[in-house]
Amino acid sequence: MTILGMPEATIAPLVRAVAGAPDRAAVAERFARAAWSLVAEPGDGDAGALVGELGAEGAMAALIGRIRGEPVAGTAAAGTVGAAAAAIPAAALARWRPRVDPAAVQLALRQAARFGATLIVPGDEEWPAGFADLGDHAPLALWLRGDRTRLVALRRSIAIVGARAATAYGEHVAMESAAGLVDRGVAIVSGAAFGIDGAAHRAALASDGLTVAFLAGGVDRFYPAGHDRLLRTIEERGAVVSEVPCGVAPSRWRFLQRNRLIAAASAATVVVEAGWRSGSINTANHAAQLGRPIGVVPGPITSSASAGCHRLLRESDAICVTTAAEMAQLLGDEVPVEVGAGAPSVTRTRLLDAMSTTTGRSPERLAVISGLAPDRVRAELGLLELEGQVRSRPSGWIRTVPERDRVAR
Repeated sequence: MTILGMPEATIAPLVRAVAGAPDRAAVAERFARAAWSLVAEPGDGDAGALVGELGAEGAMAALIGRIRGEPVAGTAAAGTVGAAAAAIPAAALARWRPRVDPAAVQLALRQAARFGATLIVPGDEEWPAGFADLGDHAPLALWLRGDRTRLVALRRSIAIVGARAATAYGEHVAMESAAGLVDRGVAIVSGAAFGIDGAAHRAALASDGLTVAFLAGGVDRFYPAGHDRLLRTIEERGAVVSEVPCGVAPSRWRFLQRNRLIAAASAATVVVEAGWRSGSINTANHAAQLGRPIGVVPGPITSSASAGCHRLLRESDAICVTTAAEMAQLLGDEVPVEVGAGAPSVTRTRLLDAMSTTTGRSPERLAVISGLAPDRVRAELGLLELEGQVRSRPSGWIRTVPERDRVAR
C-alpha cells in the first residue's frame, strides 16, 4: 500500500507520532495536509480551493500528477484527479512545483515529534471553529506545542494585540485588561511579540488563565528569541500554534498572514496601542472582514503609539473600551452597573497626593515625591488623563479640579 506514491509503512509511523491517526485514510489525510503546509504559503486561496474540492490527498495527487505528467495510484478516481490537475492555475503550479518534496515532509514530521508538537487538521474536535469564516484562506493544518484540548477555550476568547514598541501606559493597560478578562473566564490570544502581546500573555499566566500564542514560523523555533522562556511557559499552561511546519522561518508576509488566524480564532479583538501603520491594524482589519467585534483602547492624543488606535476609532466600527468589563461586553457579557465610585487604589492616592492643581511636575519629580517607580507613574498618569483627573502642561503634569469644586468656589 502506498500514500501519494510512498510506502504506507514508512509514512504511517511518522504521522501517528504527531497526530495519532487511527487508520489509513486518517494517515493519508494528515500526511497530505502536512505536505500542503509546506507547499503552499499561509492563506493561499488556490490551495484552499483545490483541497476543498478534492480533499488534501486528492489535491496533492492532482498536483503531483500535473508535475509528473502521470496519475498517482491509490487515491481519488483517476478522472477526477486528472481533471483537477489540468485545472490548476499556471501561477499556482509555478509557486508549488519547487516545494513538492516528500523528504521535506518527512523531516518536518520528525522534527515535530522531536519537539513534542501535535498536528491538528479540520474535523478534529480541537480545530478552531472560527477558521471556517476564512473560507479558502483557512489554514490547511495546525502545528501545536502544548495540550491540544486547550484550543477548545478559543470559543470564548479575546485577542489582545498592540505595538511592539509599547509605552509603559500601554503595557499597564494590556496587563490589567488581560488579568480582568481571565477573571471573567476569557482566554487570551496574541502573537507573542514584544510589547503589548507579551504583556497580555504574562498577565494571563500570572492570573492562572489560559493563553494561546500564534507564531509566524515553525513551533520548533520560538520567536522572538527573547520570549523563549515566556513561550515555554505558554506551552506548559496554554498552547503555542502555527500553520507552518517545523523548520519554516518567520517572515514579514507570514506575520501578516498569521494575524488573520489571531482574528479568526478569537471571538473579539482588542487593540491596546498601535502606530498609524502597524501589524495590529492589520489584525483589526482581518477581524472587521470576518465580522468580529473590535475594541480599541484610546491613548493620549500626543502619543504616536496610539495614533493607530485613534484612526480605528475614527474610520471603522471599532468600539472604545477602557476596562476589562467593557472588553468582555464585546462577547455579549453584561457590564455591571456601578452604584458608586470605589475607593482609589493606594498607588493612585499616592500619585494624586504628590500633584498640584497649579504647579506642573514632571513624572520624574512625581516619582520622587510619591515614592513610586517612574514607569508606574507614567502609566498611571496616562490612565488618569483618560479619566480627566490630570492633564499635561508644558511645565509638567497637574491635577484637575472637579467641576463641582470649581462651582463651589
